Amino acid sequence: MRSLPYFCRGQVVRGFGRGSKQLGIPTANFPEQIVDNLPADVSTGIYYGWASVGSGDVHKMVVSIGWNPYYKNMKKSMETHIIHTFEEDFYGEILNVAIVGYLRPEKNFDSLESLISAIQGDIEEAKKRLDLPEHLKLKDDNFFQVSKSKIMNGH
Repeated sequence: MRSLPYFCRGQVVRGFGRGSKQLGIPTANFPEQIVDNLPADVSTGIYYGWASVGSGDVHKMVVSIGWNPYYKNMKKSMETHIIHTFEEDFYGEILNVAIVGYLRPEKNFDSLESLISAIQGDIEEAKKRLDLPEHLKLKDDNFFQVSKSKIMNGH
């Protein structure tokens, strides 16, 4: 995946309403245009990296890119779970994401419990990998310092 790290930003839109409600793992969703413009070599799967909302602090994150086989989605989605507790929803805010590494391919699960368990494992693995020096330095990338008014993909 030559495109990593991959930087993108866009407005947070309402997703399928499952992250918080069914999984207990809130996610921020990008609009279709952001998902459709991902580089061809960024395949579906689970990734990790850094994210901020608006001009807020940069936090560790995991992101699922794909079809969510357990839910049999008809549209490809990009759902970011920021590893931080926010006081309130931030629909309409600008989400800034730096995808720095790949964790695993998408897969189906035989139960909601096994899906939740896998996501929690992904979160723990992402936390560890993001502490590595080559990933930690990206937390301070200029991407997170620039004007947050533009919506863009790439750099």
